[in-house]
Amino acid sequence: MRFRFAIALVALLVAGSLHAPVIAAGKDAADKCRGIDMLAETAAKDPQTYARIMAEAAAIKNAGAILWKIEKQGRPASYLFGTVHLTDDRVTNLSPAVKAGLNDSKIVALEVSDLSENATASVIAQSAPMVMFTDGRRLDSLLSTTEYDAVKSILGRSGMPVDLAAVFKPWIVSMILSVSECERDKVQKGARVLDMKIAEMGKARGLEVVGLETIPAQIEALAAVPEQQQLDMLRASLKFADRTNDMMETLVQLYLNRKITAAMPFQIALAREAGVTDQAFVGFQEKLLVERNVKMLDVAAPLLDQG
Repeated sequence: MRFRFAIALVALLVAGSLHAPVIAAGKDAADKCRGIDMLAETAAKDPQTYARIMAEAAAIKNAGAILWKIEKQGRPASYLFGTVHLTDDRVTNLSPAVKAGLNDSKIVALEVSDLSENATASVIAQSAPMVMFTDGRRLDSLLSTTEYDAVKSILGRSGMPVDLAAVFKPWIVSMILSVSECERDKVQKGARVLDMKIAEMGKARGLEVVGLETIPAQIEALAAVPEQQQLDMLRASLKFADRTNDMMETLVQLYLNRKITAAMPFQIALAREAGVTDQAFVGFQEKLLVERNVKMLDVAAPLLDQG
């Protein structure tokens, strides 16, 4: 019974990480989750690192945009909108341009069409080998005592039975650690994700809502990151586990200021500060960014061709 409870709780916590929690809360509740912009902090304390981060960000094509209009002769226009998985109303209040694009559309294509907690829970319950150790190994044997004690402390605050923490693989623990307690509280009170908000708006307009991938595909991509890289990323997460509100505020500022391509180089800079090498992110970037985007493009292509 306790194990099933842990699985259900993990599903709830991971849903907040995968699918961007958004809640209709008052301003005071929202403000409690707001932290410090850590990139601005880096600019003041370490200008050289900041300059390197921003140079890497600027080298990416189309770095300053989140909404694109895609046109093809003889076809209606399509729109590509970049979202971030955060609750902040500064992000979830859609601009007139985004609303206009939605009004002009016939289909809304999201990462996944069913973003519900129940859908995530069902997939995780059926994906034990990707989520948990099934070969007798344990997370506490792969981390130092200090590291594992930190994991237990954080997971305990989330409501998970700490004696079960050792059975979960590093990637899923990192996902849980990436959500602040404030954000998690919003999710548990009925949070919605930005993608969900767009889906609801689309459905209210009578539009078809489809997914470019599935939750199982997302889980498979995360689980496919090499285990040592999962462990290194977890160690980097533990270094800043008490600053999750600050991490989220940093991402909000990057998004609002159209500097979102600085997110990955910033994460790598933080990992270096934690003593983790850049190699830790190779598998993550390949599996979660490159391969997933290629697959989603293949699914999106027929939709774009129709306009």
